Amino acid sequence: MRNAFIISALAAFVSLASAAEAEAWERKSVFSGPRGENSLSATGSCADRSCTREATGTGAAGRTATRSGAVGCADGACSGSRKTTGPAGRTVNRNSSVTR
Repeated sequence: MRNAFIISALAAFVSLASAAEAEAWERKSVFSGPRGENSLSATGSCADRSCTREATGTGAAGRTATRSGAVGCADGACSGSRKTTGPAGRTVNRNSSVTR
């Protein structure tokens, strides 16, 4: 149920984004925590009723985690996928879809 809600919200965002030309974005941040410096870098883009995003986070110990995902809508149906790889190399894939 939660995934369907998330996909619905993303579908609304995608439909708004598709009205404009392809939009790309990039974000980078560095912050200090109790164990040292951490960083986050993310990029994404939207076009033709679909959006993609990739993010990489690096912790103070140099351990890195990545996440990539995509969502798209067509003919009253939206679907999304996400792949997360943790610092130990374990990967989790998630797929969701919703139909109006």
